[in-house]
Amino acid sequence: MKDNNIERKGFKELLASSLKSEDTEEWIDVYFTRPIGLAFAIFWNKLGVTPNAITILSIFLGVAAGVMFYFTDFVHNVCGVLLLMFANFCDSTDGQLARLTNQKSMIGRCLDGFAGDVWFFAIYLAIVLRIWHQHIPGTTEPWGVYGLAIAALAGIVSHSPQSSLSDYYRQIHLYFLKGKEGSELDSYATEHEIVESLKERKGMFWEKAFHSNYQNYCKSQEKRTPEFQKLRKELKEKFPNTENIPQAWKEEFLKESRSLMPMTNFLTFNSRAILIYITCLLNCPWIYLFLEITLYNIIYMYMHKRHEVLCKKMYFKLNDNS
Repeated sequence: MKDNNIERKGFKELLASSLKSEDTEEWIDVYFTRPIGLAFAIFWNKLGVTPNAITILSIFLGVAAGVMFYFTDFVHNVCGVLLLMFANFCDSTDGQLARLTNQKSMIGRCLDGFAGDVWFFAIYLAIVLRIWHQHIPGTTEPWGVYGLAIAALAGIVSHSPQSSLSDYYRQIHLYFLKGKEGSELDSYATEHEIVESLKERKGMFWEKAFHSNYQNYCKSQEKRTPEFQKLRKELKEKFPNTENIPQAWKEEFLKESRSLMPMTNFLTFNSRAILIYITCLLNCPWIYLFLEITLYNIIYMYMHKRHEVLCKKMYFKLNDNS
């Protein structure tokens, strides 16, 4: 549905209102991806295109990028770079359009996450097939199933939990910065209630599927953050309304959480995409897989430990001040 309010505002005003927050945005997004995404959002809005339709388009672009990365020649790889960049522009566009036109939804959020998973599944599969018959450096042994095993470790064991927890930490930060309305901090309990209520209703297959998948996503995040769950429970009991949480307490939490945002951002799309571009163009994509397993996991574990320590500290401060 077309929103005429977008056309009545200036580009800078629209850009500012489409950003989640200065704390959680990467500089490459603020100065490059978001402005381009906004230009596309304005264009798609004129045509009445919905955010979810743009997300679906991004899936096709991301998969096409993966196909291009299977080839070893420069031209195909440059095409892969451009296709993945356009997929990312679409990813930025759908979120900005949803925020500007108030079309945010849980299904849109899940579809957005699913799109990213499909992109990287296609890319990891392309890398595995690309190096399958190539020799492991320093040996005459082809990568074969070793490449598949490394890709599985990089994608399933490393990339997936890193991205989901990074997203969770950003939503926690936004929750204390902008309140419930400015964050997408959901819970397993709430989603489980929705899933149970949908079981009694006929049809609505896709809605049931989305909520069922999303409840498991939330459960995984909560299982890995016991100190935050303890803090969240305490806050809910003491301050049912987020607005009543002492401002000084929130500012202290945000100050330390803000220092973790560069790590959460590093573990998301941009750094991975840049490494994929470089290693594929240099015909050594296996290096990306090893960096995913090593460097990214080190940052992930450090970020996780620091955030849990922060939550434990703020839990005690909350009780000291009460």
